[in-house]
Amino acid sequence: MEILILGDGEVKALITMNEAIKAVEEAFKDKNLNKVQMPLKSFLFYEKYNGDHRFMPAYLETLNISGIKIVNTHPENRKKYGLPTVSGIIILADPETGAILAILDATWITLVKTAAASAIATKYLAKNNSKVLGLIGAGLQAISHIEALNCIMKLNKVYVWSRNYENAEKLAKYMAEQYSNINFTATKTIEETVKNSDVIATLTPSRSPIVMKEWINPGIHINAMGADAPGKQELDPLILKKAKIIVDDLEHASISGEINKPLTQGLITKNDIYAEIGEIILGKKQGRTSENEITVFASTGIAIQDIAVAEIAYKKALKQGFGIKINLTGPTFKLLQ
Repeated sequence: MEILILGDGEVKALITMNEAIKAVEEAFKDKNLNKVQMPLKSFLFYEKYNGDHRFMPAYLETLNISGIKIVNTHPENRKKYGLPTVSGIIILADPETGAILAILDATWITLVKTAAASAIATKYLAKNNSKVLGLIGAGLQAISHIEALNCIMKLNKVYVWSRNYENAEKLAKYMAEQYSNINFTATKTIEETVKNSDVIATLTPSRSPIVMKEWINPGIHINAMGADAPGKQELDPLILKKAKIIVDDLEHASISGEINKPLTQGLITKNDIYAEIGEIILGKKQGRTSENEITVFASTGIAIQDIAVAEIAYKKALKQGFGIKINLTGPTFKLLQ
């Protein structure tokens, strides 16, 4: 039984952002066509270390692939230990035989599948002439979001906010060197970022609102991406009361997405959720219906995104000879390549 091992650098070399966007969009469609299995993600919480592990399984019938992502979130890792705040692996399996096919580093896949979801939501929910992006957070997710949303929006300006203004400045300078046609501006307040943007993406681990209702202009689209565990929250709930709310998966988002705390507090109900993004992609429900409408994509991140993107890397790796193969049968494993 050969298992292919792919590191982060190999995975990154094998996946383009446009491929990820296409794969995630198809996965969202298949979910709402009842062609996937996706049990709820489960968590191990390490309160004394301000961290967690989450376990995210899925089976995608159309791709004939199944797998599970095991990923951690430890916000203080970089400062305390010089380690990534998010890391993990994805294990792919053959639904026909149950054999383990591959183990992939999940770092790049987590970045691109999240940004791809934002891009897809923006495609269907933002105003057609949207050109200005606001980023709340200046980490790796901000970098991947710029790449993904530039595929959709034809960006000409990006505002970046970070708790540490120097980080926002560094990101703005770095990205300006990568995209000469886009103006990058570091901001000192979230308010400035929000008020000047057509589309914003919130990319923080916040557990209390940091984007307030009074800053929201008519017609804005918000990708609320940071709330990926119970208790996390980035938006003033009054924004949700005014907005058309779209989620990636209602069951998952209700427990660990941007809507989880407002639901628990009784500030909104599940009846306030307009649609899942897959329903809009399939045309079962309309996306944006007016220039002044406020739209929110409340994404918690779901396993079908990860497995769909990992499948691209796995198949391309086999064709191009990437990775290392190991055989785990017998008393000791044998290195095959």
